[in-house]
Amino acid sequence: MNEPSVMVYLMTGFLDSGKTQFLKFTLAQDYFQIDGKTLLIVCEEGEEEYDPMEMLKYGVVIEKVAEQGDLTGEWLEEMNRKHEPERVVVEYNGMWKVSGFEALKLPEGWAIEQKLTTVDASTFQMYLTNLKPLFVEMVRGAELVLFNRCEDIAPLAGYRRSVKVVSPQAEVIFEDEEGEVENIFEDEVPYDLKAPVIRIEKEDYGIWYVDMMENPDRYKGKIVEFTARVVRPRSFPSKVFLPGRMAMTCCADDTTFLGYVCKSPYAPKLKPGDWVKVRAKVGFANLSVYRGEGPLLEAEYVETAEPIEELVYFN
Repeated sequence: MNEPSVMVYLMTGFLDSGKTQFLKFTLAQDYFQIDGKTLLIVCEEGEEEYDPMEMLKYGVVIEKVAEQGDLTGEWLEEMNRKHEPERVVVEYNGMWKVSGFEALKLPEGWAIEQKLTTVDASTFQMYLTNLKPLFVEMVRGAELVLFNRCEDIAPLAGYRRSVKVVSPQAEVIFEDEEGEVENIFEDEVPYDLKAPVIRIEKEDYGIWYVDMMENPDRYKGKIVEFTARVVRPRSFPSKVFLPGRMAMTCCADDTTFLGYVCKSPYAPKLKPGDWVKVRAKVGFANLSVYRGEGPLLEAEYVETAEPIEELVYFN
């Protein structure tokens, strides 16, 4: 397959989440300048607008789309012929399903290079409560999720976990009026990291799952204990299984299984769907299931446990 010649940058976020402000700043930076033309496709009108003449200084031409039905593969082909862009930036409408754009047949040579999301932290909980499916689509596969207007730091750890369970690879940044908010997650866990055995209560499973992914040095060599359901992927060796829990990422119909690879001589006796209490030492290894380095649990013991019916939540 040939390398794409036109990179597409997809900017998502709800109305007035700061998409335009972010793009106006970014497009003007020296590091974002290239020879040739940048096509900026604007899919909604917010409080902040672009100055077309100002954008031309940076080699940016603007095309607007008022209705989702107008944003078609044929229209993109027309824009490609009209402008012959070197790259494309799409400021997507926050009320349109992102999967609609991702399903479009892009012009030959075009490919989505990066997906970025902006979030207004002051209104995030309201949007999450009422429009969670749209938000999940925005952040799924995103490389950067930027929360701005962070006036209250108390809920930010939960916001970060909400993103990380959907897109583990995403960089999540928080900003207030002074700039980036840092060091707010240190020791932000509800269990004792210094205990001989770190016991993960059922309501804290999601916090532990994300924190161990984000802060491996906290857990390397430690002993953890948790209750989980057994999954036995066919590709796994006989003495390896995947203990985990189902987590809600969007709604009751949109869940994902969260578990880490575990080695145990007892694994061949486990049946898929069994509930077990696992006590294991935490290590890390390059494994195909993670597509890189991830946790590898060495079980000290595995015993039958009572089922946990409720899903894992992150807020």
